[in-house]
Amino acid sequence: MMSKSVVVIGHGMVGHRFVEALRSRDEANTWSVTVLCDEQYAAYDRVGLSSYVGAWDPKELALAGNDYVGDGLVDLRVGEGALSIDKDARIVTTTTGDTISYDALVMATGSYPFVPPVPGHDGDGCFVYRTLDDLDGIRAAAEKAGPGAVGVVVGGGLLGLEAANALSLMGMTAHVVEHNARLMPMQVDEGGGALLARLVTELGLTVHTGVGTAGISQADNGIVVELSDGSTIDASLLVFSAGVRPRDQLARDAGIAVGERGGILTDLGCVTSDENVYAVGECAAVEGRCYGLVAPGYTTAEIVADRLLGGAADFPGADMSTKLKLMGVDVASFGDAMATSSGALEVVLSDASKGTYAKLVVSDDAKILLGGILVGDASAYASLRPLVGRELPGDPATLISPAGEKPGAGSLPDDAEVCSCNAVTKGAICGAIAAGACDIASVKACTSAGTTCGGCLPAVKQLLADSGVVMSKALCEHFAQSRAELFQIVQSTQTRTFSALIAKYGKGAGCDICKPVVASILASTDSDHILHRQQASLQDTNDHFLANIQKNGTYSVVPRMPGGEVTGEQLIVIGEVARDFGLYTKVTGGQRIDLFGARVEQLPAIWKRLVDAGMESGQAYGKSLRTVKSCVGSSWCRYGVQDSVGMAVDLENRYRGLRSPHKIKFGVSGCARECAEARGKDVGVIATENGWNLYVGGNGGQSPKHAQLLAGGLDDATLVKYIDRYLMFYIRTADRLQRTAPWVESLEGGLDHLKAVICEDSLGIGEELEALMAKHVEGYQDEWAGVLGDPEKLSRFVSFVNAPEEADPTVVFDETGVRKVPVLMGMPSIPTRR
Repeated sequence: MMSKSVVVIGHGMVGHRFVEALRSRDEANTWSVTVLCDEQYAAYDRVGLSSYVGAWDPKELALAGNDYVGDGLVDLRVGEGALSIDKDARIVTTTTGDTISYDALVMATGSYPFVPPVPGHDGDGCFVYRTLDDLDGIRAAAEKAGPGAVGVVVGGGLLGLEAANALSLMGMTAHVVEHNARLMPMQVDEGGGALLARLVTELGLTVHTGVGTAGISQADNGIVVELSDGSTIDASLLVFSAGVRPRDQLARDAGIAVGERGGILTDLGCVTSDENVYAVGECAAVEGRCYGLVAPGYTTAEIVADRLLGGAADFPGADMSTKLKLMGVDVASFGDAMATSSGALEVVLSDASKGTYAKLVVSDDAKILLGGILVGDASAYASLRPLVGRELPGDPATLISPAGEKPGAGSLPDDAEVCSCNAVTKGAICGAIAAGACDIASVKACTSAGTTCGGCLPAVKQLLADSGVVMSKALCEHFAQSRAELFQIVQSTQTRTFSALIAKYGKGAGCDICKPVVASILASTDSDHILHRQQASLQDTNDHFLANIQKNGTYSVVPRMPGGEVTGEQLIVIGEVARDFGLYTKVTGGQRIDLFGARVEQLPAIWKRLVDAGMESGQAYGKSLRTVKSCVGSSWCRYGVQDSVGMAVDLENRYRGLRSPHKIKFGVSGCARECAEARGKDVGVIATENGWNLYVGGNGGQSPKHAQLLAGGLDDATLVKYIDRYLMFYIRTADRLQRTAPWVESLEGGLDHLKAVICEDSLGIGEELEALMAKHVEGYQDEWAGVLGDPEKLSRFVSFVNAPEEADPTVVFDETGVRKVPVLMGMPSIPTRR
């Protein structure tokens, strides 16, 4: 029997889902499929578009099976779009001039970015944020502008903040202009929007709400963006991300009905005004309404596949829930988030000090969950969203209180939808687990849960755990091993390059998760310079330039001062360097001097003078030992009982350059008065009349922890031995970016287990750990001295590759006040106190 022909116009996420659904269900091979993809790339994950930044590898976003290799009934034409439709003759003419006959036509043309018709919107430096090609164009402009250059995003909705995040990842200073009074106005309310604005501002974003874009004009070094309040922003580029419009022009030209507000008009079966033409995804106006999220788009794709195979599926409505993480900030909304239902009540918990906002919308008797908003902490999303429309398991305030007990995924009924993107219920996931799906990847493959936004993965993991499944500790998709396992592999096999490691023990090309981790492991197990050959390509910006990048694209310089000691001659050199290079100087909390405002091409000249004066890199840029803070101890203080300065100097000189999963800080106090704040450090040493007390697992930050006593009354040699073991055990076993405090808590047995390993050598690895530390101490070399003696490494330190002698013109400072501060293009200077 001859198969019938279906032509699919568009190969985005929804078009691909339709092809997958049709081919997986069409057991009789009733339909042959021709797919027209006008982009140069087959279907990719547009939801995760900002993850393209950094890797710049389209394959990383490619959807699984998007090439249909081995399926002779699918003809995928990449780079070939549809030019016109003759619905009477049932023929599509393509952009190559080819004509294709069809029995059914599926329009999956998606949407296009809306560009407000402001003067200058089509000039140089103006972009949209929609495709990989768009990001490639933005990247080229950002690289030309240089680090710290200003980029403006018009639109503060979901896509606008994604675009701003992408600019930040490219090293730009991002501004967001939103004409509404708050960010993400469709997803969060006034309270959530206010907190969101505060959190992203603290992370470096500049937010302009309640204003529009009045005009864009060209300038010598970029563009000038004029806002409706009369203010201006000097920028290098602008990205329009102010919403999308359905791509319905092909349908209009073919005489297919469209909605009043655009979109290809369909009934609940996704059938257009022509019975042989269907519309799916963002271009479809189902009974007059377009849906801009991928979940309802997938639903329309499934409906059309069912209809072509003789079914009668109808559109059931759409779940407009959203969950995302922007610049590290969690945002989620679900159900009737704005409380528009009759009689709806709002239960709100806002904690400004912790940066969290939670709201539940409930029925008038407070029993039924109608919706909610979570900002700052969206960990409850996976358990709360499936409860929409159901009776709450407890008091609403308790469910969003930090101290309250949260409903687990295991308590949900089987028909509760865990994955809203793909309409996967708890029962379907549990069924897949019972059938042998024993990890996240298997559950994804069986059910499609977690394959889109990933917001349901915590619930999936919990269901796996409840079923007795041991969870995978894979570092990322490229390495099935944990960080600790990779450390053991590198150490035992003496593998010294990332390419060799991934070729033998991983897959793919790596990512921004595994590359820095492997770089750190390589540095922890050998004394090779971190910019040595292939290792250089693994480093992040700070390690790549051996300096901390600042908000305007300049760098800070921090020479090491063990124990806070510095000679008069060295102070003079530091002062002369600061004067000659125009640097701002600041004494840090770690008892060092920080020099701010150095351009990248100035770094070698600055460090040449510092190294010649006998100073070394303080490694303020690395995941490594930062400082060993000390009081003056018994040498000067009348209360001191031990030489804390001498011990601090010895410890810093011993552990300098030690790469680790996260930064490490020490403190050494000469008595119990604790002037060096040792118990707030990863390693704290406090003097007593009977020797040294050793404390471990402390830190400051958002979740401060007091260090805990590991051992007391130690002599100098035993103290050093225990610290050697402790640090190497941490480096060997901790997870990626895990500080010592949560690492100690994560150990089975906690501090007691750590005492047994370090002090009693319960695992029999004490000598091995000490030997590894001895190897590090013996092989230590100052990183900046290694750069100054190597022309190849020195060649990296330029602002512009094509003009190595040229300084970055966007680096500007305000020196009108007492303090020298960076001026970001288009931003007012920061006022300073006199």
